Amino acid sequence: MKTNLLTSVFALITLVGVFMVISAFRHAPQPPSKVVYMQVCTVESIIPAGIGRSKMITVMPDGTKSEEDLQNFYSMVGINFGNITNNNISITRKINDLVAQGWEFDKVMTGTQSPSENNSQGIFISRYFFKKSLE
Repeated sequence: MKTNLLTSVFALITLVGVFMVISAFRHAPQPPSKVVYMQVCTVESIIPAGIGRSKMITVMPDGTKSEEDLQNFYSMVGINFGNITNNNISITRKINDLVAQGWEFDKVMTGTQSPSENNSQGIFISRYFFKKSLE
């Protein structure tokens, strides 16, 4: 009877040990995969009368770039909400296209610059960062 009890305890301890070893290796950390980044930069003019230039510039990880025209925030009669809406559509389309290509949205950084004394002209800039893991 004592031998059967010792055998059962030994078998139980062995089983628990095997389970612990399997569990430890099953959740072992994976080596980090290589990650590449790319950026989409939008520069939107806030110069009155629509004389500024607005662009969306995409820079890929290999350094290649593409440019797409955006519309200025202002027209001859003042702020142009139609232009802002069209820019929003273009930017959203670009983000959706990149996500569909496997890019993961990482972060966005924004800023403004108004070099004139009365802040009547300048730019609004946004940088959208995307990343992709290389397998």
